[in-house]
Amino acid sequence: MKQLFRVALAALLACSFMHGASAAANVGTADEAVAMVKKAAAYIAANGRDKAFAEISNPNGQFKDRDLYIAVLDQKGVTLAHGGNAKLIGKSMIDLKDVDDKHFIKAFLDVAATKGNGWVDYKWPNPVSKAIEKKSTYVEKAGDLVIICGIYKG
Repeated sequence: MKQLFRVALAALLACSFMHGASAAANVGTADEAVAMVKKAAAYIAANGRDKAFAEISNPNGQFKDRDLYIAVLDQKGVTLAHGGNAKLIGKSMIDLKDVDDKHFIKAFLDVAATKGNGWVDYKWPNPVSKAIEKKSTYVEKAGDLVIICGIYKG
């Protein structure tokens, strides 16, 4: 009986570790977010805005990977392309705040204007867990555009 218990416990633990690894594999990393932003900037430069914005906004396109997606803003906070929610295209997001009243879009624009690139931390609903989670978004200025990609930190 003890042997059966040990085998069952080992199997349960193995399954929980595999599920954890599987769940971790379903979320993007900081390095992947940076790489996706750089890929999007190169794609815009090579293909022009119209083609690039259509591809970035395509939910099945090359700029959507698990929970990672690209969004492109102008310098006033208007969404020009969005891989996570096409309904935001054309809308000004400048006054958007997180649950702590942080104007994170303004923070994106500030990072782009002052540093050229960097990370902005804020809290936002995770569409998978439905919980408010810490999110960190990589921001990069590309000409007069601001390209972003965020990761949830759980």
